[in-house]
Amino acid sequence: QVQLVESGGGLVQAGGSLRLSCAASGTFSSISHMAWYRQAPGKQRELVAGITSDGSTNYADSVKGRFTISRDKVKNTVYLQMNSLKPEDTLVYYCYVIIMTNTGHGYQYWGQGTQVTVSS
Repeated sequence: QVQLVESGGGLVQAGGSLRLSCAASGTFSSISHMAWYRQAPGKQRELVAGITSDGSTNYADSVKGRFTISRDKVKNTVYLQMNSLKPEDTLVYYCYVIIMTNTGHGYQYWGQGTQVTVSS
């Protein structure tokens, strides 16, 4: 069983910064892909940023230059540094990982979600 624990959400003023963390624990061989998604009520989750096992990253156009995704392979943790936050960044943010077993199978897991609120 794999668990993802998110932390770091909260309330911040426009122009401020927050850092989200998501730590994976449990029994697995490795983690291939890690990402952050966000979701507004009644809408589909959208990709914010992703990072592969070799460190390649990709970002949504709306956050390029403001957000930075990184990962710590030793701690099995993915981070999202969010700078220059805007009111439209106010959403629930979800961690997403693909866990690899020692048999070579990959399984997707989602975090519980953390609220980010940016006041104007």
